[in-house]
Amino acid sequence: MSPKQETIDKILKVPPPRTMKQLRAFLGLVSFYRKYVPDFAVVAAPLTDATQKGNPNNIVWNDARDHAFQELKRRISTSPILKLPDVTKPFILQTDASHTGIGDILLQEDAAGDKRPVAFASRKLEPRETRYSTIERECLAIVC
Repeated sequence: MSPKQETIDKILKVPPPRTMKQLRAFLGLVSFYRKYVPDFAVVAAPLTDATQKGNPNNIVWNDARDHAFQELKRRISTSPILKLPDVTKPFILQTDASHTGIGDILLQEDAAGDKRPVAFASRKLEPRETRYSTIERECLAIVC
């Protein structure tokens, strides 16, 4: 399973957003495909931070936001293709936590013994969660 090539082409042609409305539209479009992008929330954090209440309508475009914008487009166009799950086989859960977000990858072994992704999940940490210790953030990734 992977995003439709037609949609990927549209996403790759999107120019950098200059207003809050354009940024929210872009994030809405790429968020639909977040299950295909490992660590989506962490990569998108500079962009989602710009949508917070109280920020100006005209986006101040900086290197961090541009990197996040380009990286999201790159990851959506080149992310690994998800394997359909086989409920009769065991699943493998890999978690990752940073100071910005948490992420999970659900894997299964294929016939050749290679671990293939079945699903990705990630989210940005709440301000209180950024103060958790490393092991607490890793445990939070398992729970979420």
